[in-house]
Amino acid sequence: MFVLAALSTPVAAIDLRPEVAKLYESVSVYPPNGNSMTVCYGFVCRRRELFDFTAADKKTLAAILAAGKAGPAAERAAIQKAVVWFDKRLGPIIGTTKRIARADFRYNADKSNYDCWDTTRNITGLLVLLQDWGYLRHHTVSDPRYRGNVLVLQTPHNTPVIKEKAAGSEWAVDMWTVGYAQPPQVITIAQWMTEQ
Repeated sequence: MFVLAALSTPVAAIDLRPEVAKLYESVSVYPPNGNSMTVCYGFVCRRRELFDFTAADKKTLAAILAAGKAGPAAERAAIQKAVVWFDKRLGPIIGTTKRIARADFRYNADKSNYDCWDTTRNITGLLVLLQDWGYLRHHTVSDPRYRGNVLVLQTPHNTPVIKEKAAGSEWAVDMWTVGYAQPPQVITIAQWMTEQ
């Protein structure tokens, strides 16, 4: 069953980087806005759920991100916790509580999993909202990154990216490489580009 949420035209759209906007345009969903976002699952956003963040959700996320105010490393750790919270919050709603790491079409479990396109859209969307709400102090949302080199047996993959404001370093926030409710891999893009 495909879940198609009724979407209304956003009132005041968030200004997105062009590469980030393409994540949503490519599958014909509205980007995150205000207090809501479309959650993609089922591989390449074939299944969708419109999720509205409640006041309690925002309060919880504000507290999680407040723990990162000391500096960039602390904020990256807080972002990991926010992604775990997001995974636990959405899992029971969309049926992804048994999702596995590195899921793709070979597992015949699209109803309960995300591929890397879904995690890139979802976590970028979460990060865009956290940024828009003023919860990110040390990072901004950057363009997603892609890798894949068959010559060295590296499969195609993509990830959401944050950019450290002070140093300018970019970091992958890769949820696809871990299972349900596990902290996403947060590593430099340089390191992420070399992994299998």
